[in-house]
Amino acid sequence: MTLPTTIEEALPVGGVAAEAVAALAAATVIGTFVMLNTALAGPWAKRKITAAFTDRISVNQFGPLGVGIVVPDAVRLVSKELIVPEGADRPAWDLAPLVLVFSALFAFAVIPMGNGVHLADPAVGLVFVFAIASVASLGLVMAGYASNNKYAFLGGLRAVAQNLAYEIPLILIGISVVLYTGSLQMSEIVATQRETLVSLGPLSVPGWFAIVNPFAFVLFLVANVAEVGRNPFDVPEAPTEIVAGYQTEYSSVYFVLIYLGEFVHIFLGGAIIATIFLGGPAGPVLPGIVWFLLKIWAMFLFTQWLRSAVPRVRIDQLIEIGWKRLLVLAFVNLFATATVVGVLAA
Repeated sequence: MTLPTTIEEALPVGGVAAEAVAALAAATVIGTFVMLNTALAGPWAKRKITAAFTDRISVNQFGPLGVGIVVPDAVRLVSKELIVPEGADRPAWDLAPLVLVFSALFAFAVIPMGNGVHLADPAVGLVFVFAIASVASLGLVMAGYASNNKYAFLGGLRAVAQNLAYEIPLILIGISVVLYTGSLQMSEIVATQRETLVSLGPLSVPGWFAIVNPFAFVLFLVANVAEVGRNPFDVPEAPTEIVAGYQTEYSSVYFVLIYLGEFVHIFLGGAIIATIFLGGPAGPVLPGIVWFLLKIWAMFLFTQWLRSAVPRVRIDQLIEIGWKRLLVLAFVNLFATATVVGVLAA
Protein backbone atom coordinates (compact mmCIF):
# COMPACT_ATOMS: atom_id res chain seq x y z
CA MET A 1 0.00 0.00 0.00
CA THR A 2 1.33 3.42 -0.96
CA LEU A 3 0.95 6.13 1.65
CA PRO A 4 -0.26 9.59 0.53
CA THR A 5 2.50 12.18 0.17
CA THR A 6 0.39 15.33 -0.20
CA ILE A 7 -2.71 16.83 1.40
CA GLU A 8 -4.58 16.48 -1.89
CA GLU A 9 -3.87 12.73 -1.99
CA ALA A 10 -4.84 12.26 1.64
CA LEU A 11 -8.06 14.29 1.25
CA PRO A 12 -9.10 13.84 -2.41
CA VAL A 13 -12.42 15.66 -2.36
CA GLY A 14 -11.86 17.80 -5.41
CA GLY A 15 -9.23 19.71 -3.45
CA VAL A 16 -11.88 21.29 -1.24
CA ALA A 17 -10.81 19.47 1.91
CA ALA A 18 -7.16 20.25 1.22
CA GLU A 19 -7.99 23.92 0.75
CA ALA A 20 -9.96 23.92 4.00
CA VAL A 21 -7.04 22.40 5.88
CA ALA A 22 -4.62 24.90 4.34
CA ALA A 23 -6.93 27.80 5.18
CA LEU A 24 -7.30 26.56 8.77
CA ALA A 25 -3.52 26.26 9.11
CA ALA A 26 -2.99 29.76 7.73
CA ALA A 27 -5.67 31.19 10.04
CA THR A 28 -3.99 29.47 13.00
CA VAL A 29 -0.62 31.00 12.10
CA ILE A 30 -2.05 34.52 11.74
CA GLY A 31 -4.12 34.17 14.91
CA THR A 32 -1.09 32.97 16.86
CA PHE A 33 0.98 35.82 15.45
CA VAL A 34 -1.59 38.40 16.60
CA MET A 35 -2.05 36.78 20.01
CA LEU A 36 1.72 36.67 20.65
CA ASN A 37 1.99 40.39 19.97
CA THR A 38 -0.99 41.04 22.21
CA ALA A 39 0.38 38.86 25.02
CA LEU A 40 3.65 40.77 24.84
CA ALA A 41 1.90 44.15 24.80
CA GLY A 42 -0.45 43.64 27.75
CA PRO A 43 1.57 42.24 30.67
CA TRP A 44 4.98 43.61 29.61
CA ALA A 45 5.06 46.49 27.11
CA LYS A 46 2.23 48.40 28.74
CA ARG A 47 4.06 48.35 32.09
CA LYS A 48 7.44 49.28 30.61
CA ILE A 49 6.03 52.17 28.57
CA THR A 50 3.98 53.55 31.46
CA ALA A 51 6.98 53.28 33.79
CA ALA A 52 9.15 55.17 31.29
CA PHE A 53 6.59 57.98 31.03
CA THR A 54 6.10 58.24 34.80
CA ASP A 55 9.76 57.74 35.80
CA ARG A 56 9.28 54.49 37.68
CA ILE A 57 10.87 51.05 37.73
CA SER A 58 8.82 48.43 35.95
CA VAL A 59 9.07 44.64 35.64
CA ASN A 60 12.74 43.60 35.35
CA GLN A 61 13.17 40.33 37.24
CA PHE A 62 11.99 37.71 34.75
CA GLY A 63 14.03 37.33 31.59
CA PRO A 64 15.74 40.08 29.56
CA LEU A 65 14.17 43.47 30.36
CA GLY A 66 11.55 41.60 32.37
CA VAL A 67 9.82 40.17 29.29
CA GLY A 68 9.44 36.82 31.05
CA ILE A 69 6.71 38.32 33.27
CA VAL A 70 4.23 37.25 30.60
CA VAL A 71 4.36 33.60 31.76
CA PRO A 72 3.87 34.07 35.55
CA ASP A 73 1.23 36.72 34.89
CA ALA A 74 -0.73 34.33 32.68
CA VAL A 75 -0.48 31.53 35.25
CA ARG A 76 -1.51 33.89 38.06
CA LEU A 77 -4.60 35.16 36.27
CA VAL A 78 -5.79 31.84 34.85
CA SER A 79 -5.33 30.02 38.19
CA LYS A 80 -7.65 32.40 40.04
CA GLU A 81 -11.13 31.23 40.96
CA LEU A 82 -13.85 31.94 38.42
CA ILE A 83 -16.58 33.68 40.40
CA VAL A 84 -20.01 33.81 38.78
CA PRO A 85 -22.22 36.64 40.09
CA GLU A 86 -25.57 35.70 41.55
CA GLY A 87 -28.43 36.32 39.15
CA ALA A 88 -26.17 36.52 36.10
CA ASP A 89 -27.58 35.67 32.67
CA ARG A 90 -25.16 32.78 32.29
CA PRO A 91 -25.22 32.14 28.51
CA ALA A 92 -24.65 35.82 27.68
CA TRP A 93 -22.14 36.22 30.51
CA ASP A 94 -20.10 33.26 29.23
CA LEU A 95 -20.19 34.32 25.58
CA ALA A 96 -19.30 38.00 26.04
CA PRO A 97 -15.51 37.52 26.52
CA LEU A 98 -15.34 35.25 23.47
CA VAL A 99 -17.21 37.77 21.34
CA LEU A 100 -14.78 40.53 22.36
CA VAL A 101 -11.71 38.51 21.39
CA PHE A 102 -12.90 36.83 18.20
CA SER A 103 -14.55 39.93 16.73
CA ALA A 104 -11.09 41.48 16.49
CA LEU A 105 -9.25 38.31 15.47
CA PHE A 106 -11.61 37.61 12.55
CA ALA A 107 -11.01 41.11 11.16
CA PHE A 108 -7.29 40.33 10.76
CA ALA A 109 -8.25 37.80 8.09
CA VAL A 110 -8.38 40.52 5.41
CA ILE A 111 -5.46 42.65 6.61
CA PRO A 112 -2.40 42.39 4.31
CA MET A 113 0.57 41.95 6.65
CA GLY A 114 3.31 41.49 4.06
CA ASN A 115 4.16 39.85 0.76
CA GLY A 116 2.03 36.72 0.71
CA VAL A 117 0.92 37.16 4.33
CA HIS A 118 -2.76 37.68 3.59
CA LEU A 119 -5.40 35.15 4.58
CA ALA A 120 -8.23 36.51 2.40
CA ASP A 121 -8.71 39.41 0.01
CA PRO A 122 -12.42 39.92 -0.69
CA ALA A 123 -13.63 42.74 -2.90
CA VAL A 124 -15.35 44.34 0.11
CA GLY A 125 -12.44 43.95 2.51
CA LEU A 126 -12.75 47.36 4.19
CA VAL A 127 -16.48 46.85 4.79
CA PHE A 128 -15.73 43.42 6.27
CA VAL A 129 -13.21 44.91 8.72
CA PHE A 130 -15.61 47.58 9.96
CA ALA A 131 -18.53 45.14 10.18
CA ILE A 132 -16.64 42.46 12.12
CA ALA A 133 -14.92 44.94 14.45
CA SER A 134 -18.28 46.50 15.35
CA VAL A 135 -19.47 43.14 16.70
CA ALA A 136 -17.38 43.97 19.79
CA SER A 137 -20.15 46.38 20.81
CA LEU A 138 -22.45 43.40 21.19
CA GLY A 139 -19.92 41.74 23.50
CA LEU A 140 -19.71 44.86 25.66
CA VAL A 141 -23.49 45.05 25.98
CA MET A 142 -23.71 41.35 26.81
CA ALA A 143 -21.02 41.65 29.50
CA GLY A 144 -22.68 44.66 31.10
CA TYR A 145 -26.25 43.38 31.00
CA ALA A 146 -25.56 39.77 31.95
CA SER A 147 -23.45 40.60 35.02
CA ASN A 148 -26.46 41.71 37.09
CA ASN A 149 -24.41 44.64 38.38
CA LYS A 150 -25.33 48.30 38.05
CA TYR A 151 -21.72 49.38 37.49
CA ALA A 152 -21.27 46.78 34.76
CA PHE A 153 -24.58 47.79 33.20
CA LEU A 154 -23.59 51.47 33.16
CA GLY A 155 -20.27 50.52 31.57
CA GLY A 156 -22.09 48.58 28.85
CA LEU A 157 -24.41 51.52 28.14
CA ARG A 158 -21.47 53.90 27.97
CA ALA A 159 -19.70 51.58 25.56
CA VAL A 160 -22.72 51.51 23.23
CA ALA A 161 -23.08 55.29 23.32
CA GLN A 162 -19.38 55.74 22.64
CA ASN A 163 -19.22 53.24 19.79
CA LEU A 164 -22.25 54.77 18.08
CA ALA A 165 -20.72 58.23 18.36
CA TYR A 166 -17.36 57.24 16.88
CA GLU A 167 -18.02 54.35 14.50
CA ILE A 168 -19.97 56.58 12.12
CA PRO A 169 -17.07 59.07 11.71
CA LEU A 170 -14.70 56.10 11.25
CA ILE A 171 -16.82 54.75 8.41
CA LEU A 172 -17.19 58.18 6.78
CA ILE A 173 -13.43 58.70 6.86
CA GLY A 174 -12.98 55.19 5.46
CA ILE A 175 -15.31 56.14 2.60
CA SER A 176 -13.01 59.06 1.78
CA VAL A 177 -10.17 56.57 1.41
CA VAL A 178 -12.34 54.48 -0.92
CA LEU A 179 -13.08 57.57 -3.03
CA TYR A 180 -9.36 58.18 -3.38
CA THR A 181 -8.32 54.60 -4.12
CA GLY A 182 -11.45 53.57 -6.04
CA SER A 183 -11.69 50.19 -4.30
CA LEU A 184 -12.85 48.50 -1.10
CA GLN A 185 -10.32 45.70 -1.57
CA MET A 186 -7.53 45.95 0.99
CA SER A 187 -4.80 44.85 -1.44
CA GLU A 188 -5.89 47.54 -3.92
CA ILE A 189 -5.86 50.19 -1.20
CA VAL A 190 -2.29 49.20 -0.32
CA ALA A 191 -1.24 49.03 -3.99
CA THR A 192 -2.59 52.53 -4.67
CA GLN A 193 -0.44 53.94 -1.87
CA ARG A 194 2.71 52.41 -3.40
CA GLU A 195 2.54 54.92 -6.24
CA THR A 196 5.03 57.79 -6.01
CA LEU A 197 3.42 61.06 -4.95
CA VAL A 198 6.41 63.39 -5.36
CA SER A 199 10.00 62.77 -6.49
CA LEU A 200 12.74 64.88 -4.91
CA GLY A 201 15.91 63.88 -6.71
CA PRO A 202 16.89 60.38 -5.56
CA LEU A 203 14.15 60.43 -2.93
CA SER A 204 10.52 59.67 -3.63
CA VAL A 205 7.55 60.38 -1.37
CA PRO A 206 5.03 57.52 -1.44
CA GLY A 207 1.35 58.22 -1.97
CA TRP A 208 0.31 57.18 1.51
CA PHE A 209 -3.13 58.52 2.28
CA ALA A 210 -1.77 60.01 5.54
CA ILE A 211 0.45 62.23 3.37
CA VAL A 212 -2.18 62.90 0.71
CA ASN A 213 -4.83 63.81 3.28
CA PRO A 214 -3.33 64.39 6.77
CA PHE A 215 -6.64 65.90 7.92
CA ALA A 216 -8.42 62.56 7.40
CA PHE A 217 -5.54 60.74 9.09
CA VAL A 218 -5.80 62.86 12.25
CA LEU A 219 -9.59 62.46 12.36
CA PHE A 220 -9.33 58.70 11.94
CA LEU A 221 -6.64 58.51 14.61
CA VAL A 222 -8.86 60.31 17.15
CA ALA A 223 -11.91 58.22 16.29
CA ASN A 224 -9.87 55.03 16.50
CA VAL A 225 -8.58 55.91 19.99
CA ALA A 226 -12.19 56.35 21.09
CA GLU A 227 -13.23 53.13 19.37
CA VAL A 228 -10.62 51.04 21.22
CA GLY A 229 -11.41 52.81 24.51
CA ARG A 230 -8.05 54.39 25.33
CA ASN A 231 -7.45 57.70 27.13
CA PRO A 232 -8.94 60.23 26.99
CA PHE A 233 -11.89 58.10 25.87
CA ASP A 234 -11.74 55.14 28.30
CA VAL A 235 -15.10 56.15 29.77
CA PRO A 236 -16.85 52.71 29.60
CA GLU A 237 -14.53 51.30 32.28
CA ALA A 238 -13.66 54.46 34.24
CA PRO A 239 -12.48 53.12 37.63
CA THR A 240 -13.10 56.41 39.46
CA GLU A 241 -16.76 56.42 38.48
CA ILE A 242 -18.04 52.91 37.71
CA VAL A 243 -15.41 50.61 39.29
CA ALA A 244 -14.41 48.76 36.11
CA GLY A 245 -17.51 49.07 33.97
CA TYR A 246 -18.65 46.13 31.89
CA GLN A 247 -15.84 43.90 33.24
CA THR A 248 -16.52 44.46 36.96
CA GLU A 249 -17.82 40.96 37.64
CA TYR A 250 -15.29 39.02 35.57
CA SER A 251 -12.36 37.07 37.01
CA SER A 252 -9.90 34.30 36.16
CA VAL A 253 -9.79 33.18 32.52
CA TYR A 254 -12.81 35.32 31.58
CA PHE A 255 -11.02 38.45 32.76
CA VAL A 256 -7.96 37.36 30.77
CA LEU A 257 -10.11 37.06 27.64
CA ILE A 258 -11.61 40.53 28.13
CA TYR A 259 -8.18 42.01 28.83
CA LEU A 260 -6.82 40.22 25.78
CA GLY A 261 -9.72 41.43 23.66
CA GLU A 262 -8.94 45.06 24.53
CA PHE A 263 -5.38 44.75 23.28
CA VAL A 264 -6.34 42.77 20.19
CA HIS A 265 -8.67 45.64 19.28
CA ILE A 266 -5.85 48.15 19.85
CA PHE A 267 -3.65 46.21 17.44
CA LEU A 268 -6.54 45.86 15.00
CA GLY A 269 -7.01 49.62 15.07
CA GLY A 270 -3.30 50.04 14.40
CA ALA A 271 -3.49 47.50 11.57
CA ILE A 272 -6.40 49.35 9.92
CA ILE A 273 -4.56 52.68 10.19
CA ALA A 274 -1.38 51.13 8.82
CA THR A 275 -3.28 49.59 5.90
CA ILE A 276 -5.43 52.50 4.72
CA PHE A 277 -3.20 55.43 5.70
CA LEU A 278 0.43 54.26 6.01
CA GLY A 279 0.88 52.00 3.00
CA GLY A 280 0.30 48.72 4.82
CA PRO A 281 3.45 46.58 4.78
CA ALA A 282 5.20 48.93 2.31
CA GLY A 283 8.62 50.26 3.26
CA PRO A 284 12.25 50.31 2.10
CA VAL A 285 14.94 47.69 2.77
CA LEU A 286 13.16 45.68 5.47
CA PRO A 287 10.62 42.90 4.69
CA GLY A 288 6.97 43.95 4.54
CA ILE A 289 5.98 42.02 7.67
CA VAL A 290 8.62 43.96 9.65
CA TRP A 291 7.27 47.30 8.45
CA PHE A 292 3.75 46.19 9.26
CA LEU A 293 4.81 45.27 12.82
CA LEU A 294 6.64 48.57 13.28
CA LYS A 295 3.57 50.54 12.20
CA ILE A 296 1.08 48.75 14.46
CA TRP A 297 3.47 48.92 17.41
CA ALA A 298 3.88 52.64 16.77
CA MET A 299 0.10 52.98 17.05
CA PHE A 300 0.20 50.97 20.28
CA LEU A 301 2.92 53.26 21.64
CA PHE A 302 0.76 56.26 20.76
CA THR A 303 -2.20 54.89 22.75
CA GLN A 304 0.05 54.22 25.75
CA TRP A 305 1.44 57.75 25.56
CA LEU A 306 -2.11 59.08 25.66
CA ARG A 307 -2.81 56.85 28.67
CA SER A 308 0.02 58.49 30.62
CA ALA A 309 -0.30 62.06 29.35
CA VAL A 310 -3.97 62.88 28.70
CA PRO A 311 -6.74 62.96 31.35
CA ARG A 312 -10.08 61.24 30.84
CA VAL A 313 -12.99 63.31 29.55
CA ARG A 314 -16.49 63.15 31.03
CA ILE A 315 -19.16 61.06 29.35
CA ASP A 316 -21.09 64.17 28.21
CA GLN A 317 -17.89 65.67 26.77
CA LEU A 318 -17.12 62.40 24.99
CA ILE A 319 -20.54 62.26 23.33
CA GLU A 320 -20.37 65.95 22.38
CA ILE A 321 -16.94 65.51 20.78
CA GLY A 322 -18.21 62.56 18.78
CA TRP A 323 -21.56 63.87 17.54
CA LYS A 324 -20.96 67.64 17.37
CA ARG A 325 -17.30 67.84 16.39
CA LEU A 326 -15.88 64.67 14.87
CA LEU A 327 -18.96 63.73 12.84
CA VAL A 328 -19.18 67.22 11.31
CA LEU A 329 -15.47 67.20 10.47
CA ALA A 330 -15.81 63.70 8.96
CA PHE A 331 -18.55 64.98 6.62
CA VAL A 332 -16.38 68.00 5.72
CA ASN A 333 -13.48 65.67 4.90
CA LEU A 334 -15.72 63.41 2.81
CA PHE A 335 -17.09 66.35 0.82
CA ALA A 336 -13.62 67.84 0.29
CA THR A 337 -12.17 64.49 -0.80
CA ALA A 338 -15.04 63.86 -3.21
CA THR A 339 -14.58 67.35 -4.69
CA VAL A 340 -10.83 66.93 -5.19
CA VAL A 341 -11.18 63.45 -6.67
CA GLY A 342 -13.93 64.65 -8.99
CA VAL A 343 -11.84 67.63 -10.18
CA LEU A 344 -8.78 65.45 -10.81
CA ALA A 345 -10.86 62.87 -12.68
CA ALA A 346 -12.45 65.52 -14.91
